[in-house]
Amino acid sequence: MKILILCTGNSCRSQMAHGFLQSFDANLTVCSAGTKASGKLNPKAVEVMKEAGVYIRFYILLWSKSI
Repeated sequence: MKILILCTGNSCRSQMAHGFLQSFDANLTVCSAGTKASGKLNPKAVEVMKEAGVYIRFYILLWSKSI
């Protein structure tokens, strides 16, 4: 299954949703994008997700290279 998460900045909520969805099922193809993507990942999002046991720092790298 392919899932696209779209938001404005693609720096916080969409990255968090991406991380959670991917952690639920490794067979999912999850992508996130923004209508005005900042190209940056909110450090607070990384911190909160790390506390939840989900590492999202590499998602922004994957997103940047796929464009």
